[in-house]
Amino acid sequence: MMTRLLHAFEATWFEVLQARELVSLAIISVLFYAFYYPAPYSQQQALALPMVVVDRDRTPLSRAVIRHLGETPTVRIVALVPDIMAAREEVRQRRADGILYLSKGLGGAALKGRPGAGAALIVNGTYFVRAEGIARALGDVVREQAVEVTGSLTARRSRSGATIVMQPLFNTTGGYRDYVFPAIANIILQQTLLFASARLIAERRRRGDWQRDRATALGTWIAMTLIGIFAGLFVFGFAFWVQDVPRTGNVPGLLLALPVFAATVAALGLVAGSLFRSGDDALKLLMPTSVPLVFLAGFAWPLDEMPGWLAAIAWLSPATAAMHLFIRFNQMGASIAEAATPLLVLIGLMIGYGAIWCFGRSHAGCEDPTSDAAG
Repeated sequence: MMTRLLHAFEATWFEVLQARELVSLAIISVLFYAFYYPAPYSQQQALALPMVVVDRDRTPLSRAVIRHLGETPTVRIVALVPDIMAAREEVRQRRADGILYLSKGLGGAALKGRPGAGAALIVNGTYFVRAEGIARALGDVVREQAVEVTGSLTARRSRSGATIVMQPLFNTTGGYRDYVFPAIANIILQQTLLFASARLIAERRRRGDWQRDRATALGTWIAMTLIGIFAGLFVFGFAFWVQDVPRTGNVPGLLLALPVFAATVAALGLVAGSLFRSGDDALKLLMPTSVPLVFLAGFAWPLDEMPGWLAAIAWLSPATAAMHLFIRFNQMGASIAEAATPLLVLIGLMIGYGAIWCFGRSHAGCEDPTSDAAG
């Protein structure tokens, strides 16, 4: 059995390295996406966002807000328009991403400390990152200018008192790349290994090179798992370091969880590939799953806010548990005990998918061309 296992391990590695399609899926795709995906977000925050202003107040405060808002790197004032209808037309024509409406009486209300007037911000919600950047810039400018222009006793006291410093705990830059890339990296690692494993087995079925004994199945699984481990070490180690992705680092936890994740994904891909008669058929069905899995992973929308049945399906994807696991280890420095729940889920998936691959009917039930010829 050991001889067959080692032969299957070596044969799988040689096949992956010699087949252009498998090299592209298992190796080149990881290298490419590790740097290509975060590249558009390298600035971390949106800059020079176009916006229009409706100034109905025309006081020193409103003029100061407009002037200083235009000086921020986040916002670029493209027009001063007379009313809200003209401002909406600018947004509708995509010449601006937001509207700042300064109501009449804003300056007087600020000086006397009474309610009744204010600033309204209307943004194009199609681009969430842009909307959030405009809102943050406006909030900072309005607060600063209210202090400068009003010169109120409360403002003077707040200046001379304690200074409040806001510092993000884990995403230290507050940037979009450092929020989204660590989560998406788990999807990238899963899908590349899943596609490669599925294509490997599906192509063996197409060629008639189908082995049904458990030693061969185990050797193939170990080989694909090792490829997944190397890919994970490259992304979480080299790629994160080169791009300075925030990381506190529980290295022992990562080294424990990464082989479990790779083994789970490899087993799932091998099982999926055994259902197809060619690699192209396998990829045609599996590739469209990437986008749904991104939304089911739980970082774009919390799992506990999803319908129960949908959240249960999400946990069947190894990337869901991996996202909750690797972010805790890589970015939050969590202990193994603090990440026990997703780790146990991932171990359960590994046992389940591995058992299906090694002991399931996926081997015994597949056609063996040699047996047909003998018959």
